Amino acid sequence: MKNPENIREIIKLQPDYMGLIFYEKSPRFVEEKIPEVSSEVKKTGVFVNASIDFILNKIEEYQLQAIQLHGGESAVFCHELKKRLQDNNVEIIKVFSVKDEFDFAVLKDFESVVNYFLFDTKGKNKGGNGITFNWKVLKKYPSTIPFFLSGGIGPDEAEEIKKLAEWFQQNKKEELLYAIDLNSRFEDAPGLKNAETLKSFKQRMLKIE
Repeated sequence: MKNPENIREIIKLQPDYMGLIFYEKSPRFVEEKIPEVSSEVKKTGVFVNASIDFILNKIEEYQLQAIQLHGGESAVFCHELKKRLQDNNVEIIKVFSVKDEFDFAVLKDFESVVNYFLFDTKGKNKGGNGITFNWKVLKKYPSTIPFFLSGGIGPDEAEEIKKLAEWFQQNKKEELLYAIDLNSRFEDAPGLKNAETLKSFKQRMLKIE
């Protein structure tokens, strides 16, 4: 999100999180102030290989409640960041890119220093590629850290999300599939979300038992 009027419009849909991208190469890069947002919606800063000082400055400037690390940040980096954030209660979300397979062993070192993982589609861009990855890979997920499902999710994926959620529920792992990250396929332009499409998708999801 970056357009003030669009932000006000989408906030009415009561999302749990709202992303603000602080990566200059992204067409969704946030350069200006945003309108006031209810504390019930967690403002989430998205960063790509940024310095800890840069991240901390944006947390203070935009009163961020969560940060999403979308680059090659190491577990050591996340540990240091967590130490610097210990008085701020800011959630750390570490992103990993997936296609047809994934080595879950790489998550081990991050488990003690992040709140959530996010699995996105491996593509030419740092997010916003508009395509999904093979979600069956997640059935091998070995961690106890909850994760966000991301990567090209669009209006037509509701039923597939339902099937995946049911699988996790049947295997007594329903708490692991924590959230759904919606982005490019709900946009009229980069950073400009279509409120009606999002509203319709939310209604479809709420009807899923």
